[in-house]
Amino acid sequence: MALGDLMTSRFSQLSLTVSNHVIDGNGSSGGYLEDAAAAYADLASQRRDSDTASTSSYANAVTSSAAVPTSMAYLPQTVVLCELRHAAFEASTPTGPSDSGLVSKWRPKDRMKTGCVALVLCLNISVDPPDVIKISPCARMECWVDPFSMAPPKALETIGKNLRDQYERWQPKARCKVELDPTVDEVKKLCNTCRRYAKSERVLFHYNGHGVPKPTANGEIWLFNKSYTQYIPLPISDLDSWLKTPSIYVFDCSAAGMVVNAFIELLDCGTSNYSGSARDCILLAACEAHETLPQSAEFPADVFTSCLTTPIKMALRWFCTRSLLHESLDCLLIDKIPGRQNDRKTLLGELNWIFTAVTDTIAWNVLPHDLFRRLFRQDLLVASLFRNFLLAERIMRSANCSPISYPMLPPTHQHHMWDAWDMAAEICLSQLPSLVEDPNAEFQPSSFFTEQLTAFEVWLDHGSEHKKPPEQLPIVLQVLLSQCHRFRALVLLGRFLDMGPWAVDLALSVGIFPYVLKLLQTTTPELRQILVFIWTKILALDKSCQVDLVKDGGHVYFIRFLNSVEAYPEQRAMAAFVLAVIVDGHRRGQEACIEAGLIQVCLKHLHAFTQNEAQTEPLLLQWLCLCLGKLWEDFSEAQMIGLQADVPAICAPLLSEPQPEVRASAVYALATLLDVGFDTRDGSGGDEECDDVEKSRSENIIIKSLLNVVSDGSPLVRAEVAVALAHFAFGHKQHLKSFAAAYWKPQPNSLLNSLPSVGNIKGTGSGNIVSSQIGPLTTIVRDARVSTSSPLATVGIMHGSPLSEDSSQHSDSGILNDCVSNGEVHNSRPKSFDNAMYSQCVLAMCTLAKDPSPRIARLGRRVLSIIGIEQVTKSTKPAGNSACPGDSTTSSSTPSTSGLVRSSSWLDINGGHLPLTFRTPPVSPPRQNYLAGIRRVCSLDFRPHLMNSPDSGLADPLLGSVSGSERSLLPQSTIYNFSCGHFSKPLLTASDDSEELLCRREEQERFALEHIAKCQHSSVSKLNNNSQIASWDTRFETGTRTALLQPFSPIVIAADENERIRVWDYEEATLLNGFDNHDFPEKGISKLCLLNELDDSLLLVASSDGNIRVWKDYTLRGKQKLVTAFSSIQGHKPGVRSLNTVVDWQQQSGYLYSSGEISSIMLWDLDKEQLVNSIPSSSDCSVSALASSQVHAGQFAAGFVDGSVRLYDIRTPEMLVCATRPHTQQVERVVGIGFQPGLDQGKIVSASQAGDIQFLDIRNQRDAYLTIVAHRGSLTALAVHRHAPIIASGSAKQLIKVFSLEGEPLGTIRYQHTFMAQKIGSVSCLTFHPYQVLLAAGAADACVSIYADDNSHTR
Repeated sequence: MALGDLMTSRFSQLSLTVSNHVIDGNGSSGGYLEDAAAAYADLASQRRDSDTASTSSYANAVTSSAAVPTSMAYLPQTVVLCELRHAAFEASTPTGPSDSGLVSKWRPKDRMKTGCVALVLCLNISVDPPDVIKISPCARMECWVDPFSMAPPKALETIGKNLRDQYERWQPKARCKVELDPTVDEVKKLCNTCRRYAKSERVLFHYNGHGVPKPTANGEIWLFNKSYTQYIPLPISDLDSWLKTPSIYVFDCSAAGMVVNAFIELLDCGTSNYSGSARDCILLAACEAHETLPQSAEFPADVFTSCLTTPIKMALRWFCTRSLLHESLDCLLIDKIPGRQNDRKTLLGELNWIFTAVTDTIAWNVLPHDLFRRLFRQDLLVASLFRNFLLAERIMRSANCSPISYPMLPPTHQHHMWDAWDMAAEICLSQLPSLVEDPNAEFQPSSFFTEQLTAFEVWLDHGSEHKKPPEQLPIVLQVLLSQCHRFRALVLLGRFLDMGPWAVDLALSVGIFPYVLKLLQTTTPELRQILVFIWTKILALDKSCQVDLVKDGGHVYFIRFLNSVEAYPEQRAMAAFVLAVIVDGHRRGQEACIEAGLIQVCLKHLHAFTQNEAQTEPLLLQWLCLCLGKLWEDFSEAQMIGLQADVPAICAPLLSEPQPEVRASAVYALATLLDVGFDTRDGSGGDEECDDVEKSRSENIIIKSLLNVVSDGSPLVRAEVAVALAHFAFGHKQHLKSFAAAYWKPQPNSLLNSLPSVGNIKGTGSGNIVSSQIGPLTTIVRDARVSTSSPLATVGIMHGSPLSEDSSQHSDSGILNDCVSNGEVHNSRPKSFDNAMYSQCVLAMCTLAKDPSPRIARLGRRVLSIIGIEQVTKSTKPAGNSACPGDSTTSSSTPSTSGLVRSSSWLDINGGHLPLTFRTPPVSPPRQNYLAGIRRVCSLDFRPHLMNSPDSGLADPLLGSVSGSERSLLPQSTIYNFSCGHFSKPLLTASDDSEELLCRREEQERFALEHIAKCQHSSVSKLNNNSQIASWDTRFETGTRTALLQPFSPIVIAADENERIRVWDYEEATLLNGFDNHDFPEKGISKLCLLNELDDSLLLVASSDGNIRVWKDYTLRGKQKLVTAFSSIQGHKPGVRSLNTVVDWQQQSGYLYSSGEISSIMLWDLDKEQLVNSIPSSSDCSVSALASSQVHAGQFAAGFVDGSVRLYDIRTPEMLVCATRPHTQQVERVVGIGFQPGLDQGKIVSASQAGDIQFLDIRNQRDAYLTIVAHRGSLTALAVHRHAPIIASGSAKQLIKVFSLEGEPLGTIRYQHTFMAQKIGSVSCLTFHPYQVLLAAGAADACVSIYADDNSHTR
C-alpha cells in the first residue's frame, strides 16, 4: 500500500490503530513502499516462485492459441539485471546528498533579528502643515486614538505609547524608543543610540509625518526646531549615515515615494559611508511621490501604520463596510473579538492564523523565491511587516493610493487568495455577536484549512514537475502548527516531497525545515512513520541538515524509531538512512550517535538477522551496514567499539546475502574498520600494543572475509572489495611490497615454495577466494617489455635465465634489495599477517586488475600501484578496429613462443592480459619477436601528473615511502552514494514508463504465442540454398564465431575471435552498430544470449575465458552500455592453457550455467548476481557443450569431451539425474547439445565431432532411440529449434544439413563460392530464430546467411 493511501486511510478514519502493513500477493511485506512500483525496479519484482513462473498481469492478458499452463512455460516471467544498480555503473560516479551548491540555497544565509525600533512621530497636534488642505469630515485617528479627544500633549503621549505597544506585539524582545515631535539633534541621538544598541542587528525607523509638510523633491523629511517655530529638513543621506545597515524604514506621510526615490538614488550613486555590497536596507512607504494620503473618514489618518501594526482590526473594519454583514454587524464589535492572537483555538487567533496563511501564500506565489526568502523568512519582524504591507496595498488602493516598497513588489491587491480571506472572515464574523453575548459559547473553527488541504490534494493527483507548483504549499506549512490538521498535512507533504528533488527544494524554500525539525520533539506515535519519510526525502537531497538535527537532538528520535519493533523494516531502513546521513563526515554527529547507542542498536538487528531470529528487509540490512560504516569511518574510537562488539563475525554472513546491495554494504562496513593510517602510529605503549594485537586479529578476519568475495558476480560488490584492498594495501604497503619483491629474488626454487598452493587459496565460502586464472598477473616481470601472456617459462623469467646473454648484469637486484631492506627498517608496525595471507592479497589485487568490468579493472590497477606494481601493456588491436586511442590494450598469445618450456605450477602463464612489472630501470632488450607493439607504461601512482599522462615512460621507483597527502587520493567507496539515490527517487508511485513496458510485453507475448503455435502445428518444408533471404558480409578478419537472431525485430548479431560484435538489420540490409566487447581481445566469444527477450532485451556476451559481459542498448550506434560483467569460471585445472568456456542462459530460472576446462559446472543466479552452486560434473573430462531447458527451470544437459552426455536438475538433491554415452563409434567431443521442442523433460539431441547426431530420451532409456550420421568426422555446429520440430548441423566441409525430429532430411545448404577467391572456411555457428523457422549460419569466411523455410518465407 502506498504511503498516500495508507495515510489517507489513517486520517479519513482518524484512527490510530489502522495497520499500514499489507501482505501482497507474493507474501512480502509492502510497508509504505509500494511493492512492485517503487522499492526496486518496476518489473523486476516479479520473482520466481516455482519452475513455471507465477502468473502475472502480463500473462493474464494473453489468451491466444496456447493453453495457459503451456503459455506460462513458454513465456518466462523472470526479469533480471534491470535494477537501479545496472543503470550506469560503468559510466557514472554517484554523488549522494549534496551539502553545498544549488540545493542549500533554501537555507537563509543569515537569520536576522530586528533588535531596536526607533519611532519618530511628527504630529504637532492641532497645527496643520501649510501644504495640507483637509476635507470635512476628515480622517483623524492615529494609532486608534482620536487626538482631539484629549489635550494635545496627552494625546501625543498616548499615540506614541500605543504605537510602541503595537510594534512590541510583533517583536517583543526588541527595544522600542519613541521621539515625539523631535528636533534633528534628537533624531540623530536616537539613531546613534539604536545602532549602538542593535550592534549588527537590524534597526527599524518608523516616521509618521502627518503634522509636517510633505518630503522635498531631494528626499528630505521634516522635523521641528526647539521652539516649534520652524520646520527643519533632514536629508535622507544623514539618516542613512546614522542608522547604517541593516535597517528597515517605514515612512507614513504624503508623497512618501519622494523619500524612496531619493534613497534609491543614494544607493545607485554609492555615496553611502560603507561598501555597497554590505547594504541591507528595506523601505516601506505609504504612497507614491505624487500621491496624498486618503482623508476619508472611513479610514484612520494613519491607515498605512494601522495596516502594518494592527492588520486584523484594520482588515475586518474595511471588510465590514463592504460585506453583506455591514447592516447586521456593529463595527464596534470588532474591537471586542474574543481571544488572543497567538491562541489558534480562539476567534482572534484563528483569524490571525488564516490571515498569515493567506498573505504568505500570496507572497510565495508572486515573488521570486530568493526575494521571498529574504523578506518573509529571514527576520520575523520584517516578515510580519511585509505580510501586513500586502494588506495595506489592498486597502489603500481602494482609496486610489499605492503603497510602495524597496525592494519593489509586484501588485498583489487583486490576488484570488484575498477572496478566500474574505470568505473565512465572513464566516468568523458571523459568529461574533453570539460569542460576545455569551462568553462561554463554543467557537466553530473555519473550514479554510480543510478546503486548502483538499485543493493541495487535488494538485497532488494531477500536478507534476512541469506544471505550475501548488500554491497551497505555505498553507500546508501553517497547518503543521495545528494538531487537528497536522497528520493529514504531513501525509500530503510526504506525497509532495516524493515527487522528486524539485519538490523537496520547493518545500524547503517555502520554509518547511524549522517546522519538521520542531516536530521531532513530539512523541505522538502516529506521526513517526510520516516524519521519518519526510526526513528521508529532505536528507536525500541536502545533507547539510545533519548539523541542525544533531544540535536539536533529532538523531535520538530516529535511533528510537530504528529500534522500535512495531515499525516495519522499510520504514526502519529510512531511519537508518537518515542516521547514516547524520554521521556522514560529521564528527559531532558520530559522537552524538555513539553516545545514544546507535552501534548497539544496529548490531542488535544485524545479529538477530544472522541468528535467523528475524526475516529482514534487504533494504534495512543494507542501510544498517552503511550506517555502521559511516559511523566509524575515520573515527578510531568508534572502530574500537565495533571491533570489541565482534562486528567482523556479525557482518561476515551478510557477504553471501542474495542482494548485491546488501553484500556491497557489508563489504563497506567491514572495510571502514580497516584503519588506513595504522602504520604511521608509534606502537610503543602497553595498552596500544594490546589494541594492536586485537586490531590485527580483527583485520585478519576482515581480510579473509573480503577475499571470499573478490570474485563476486556483482561489480558493485567487487568495487567495494577493491576500495577495501586499497586501504589495506596503504596500511600494509611495506609488507606487501617486500612480499611482492620476494617473488623474484634470484634464489633457486625459492619462488615456488614461497607461494601458496591453490588449495590454500580456496576459501571456505561458496566461491573461491581468488580465481586461479589470475596466474599471469602474479608474474612480476623484471623486464618491462615482456608480455606475460606469451607462454614463457615462469621459472626462467624468475630465476634470471638469460633472455639475452647479459641480462643478469643489468638486473638491478641491488637496488631492489635496498628498497626492500629500507622498507623493513622504516616499517613501524609489527608484521601481523602470515605470508600466505599477504600472497592471497596480492593475488586478489591482481584478479581485480584484470576484472571484466573496466571500472573495477581501473580500481584494481590503482591498488597494485600502491604496492609498487605497474602495468605494462602493448596494443595488438588490428588496424580498423575502433579502439579509443587512450585505452590500454595488450597482446594475445603469440604463436612464435609456443615451443618454449611451460611451467606446470599454478603460476602458469595463460591468457593473462595484464603483464606486470616492478618500477625498475629496463634490462637489456629481449628478442625482437616480443616487441610486437609499442611499449607503454601506465603509471598508476597517486601523483596526479603521472595519472594524467599515461605515456610518460617508465615512472620513478615507488618502493620508497608514500606521503600522507596521498591518502586522500586512495580510491573512494561509492556504495553509500549509490544507495542514497534510491531515496531521492519516487517511492510511492510507479514510474510513468511501466504502463508502456507492460503494453510492449503483452504485444510481444501475443506475437510469441501465435508463432509458437505456428511452429508447433505447421509442417516444416525444405530449407536449401534457395531459401536464403539475406546474406551479410560481417568483415570480420577471423570469421564469424557466433551469431544470434533477435526474436521481435529483423536483427542478427554476430561476433568474431577478436571479440568484435556487430549488429545488422537483415530486412533493411544496414549495419546498426558495431563495438568491442572489451579492450583486451583474447580467445574470442563463445556464446551470445538474449536476457529478458520478452521485455527490454539485454545482450549477454560470454568470452572463451569465462568472462561474462551484459550490454544494453546494443542496437543503437555508439550508445551501448555495459550493464554488468563478471568472471563465470572460478578455479580451473592446473596446466590448462585455454578455458574454452561453454555457457547457456535459462530465462525461466534466471540462471546462467557455465563450464569449460574445469571439473564442475558453475550455476550463477543473475538476479542475485551470485554464484549459487558449483555442481560437480562427475566426470574427469571437461564439458564441451551445455544446453538448458527453456521450459523446465533448473534443468540442463551437458556434453563432454569424451562423448558422454549428462542430464542435471538442480531441484533434486543429488543434481545429476542420469548419464549416458551415446557417441561410441569414435570417441569425439560433443560439439552441440539441445533439448527437443515441447514439454518432454528428458528428450535431448546431441551431436559429436565425429559427425553423428543422437536423439535421446534420457530419463526413459539409456541408449539413443535414433541416430543420424550427418557428416563424417567434421561436424562443427548444431542448432535445435526451440518450438519447431527441426534441427540443423554444419560441417567443416561447408555443408549445412537440416533434419526433422524423426530424422527425415529436410534439405542441404551448400556454401557457394562468394566474392572471395580463396577456399571458404567451415561452418562455425548455427542458430534458429526462437519463434520462426529462420536459420542463421556463420562461417569462417566472415559471411552470415539467413535462410527461411517456404511457409514462413513471406518477406
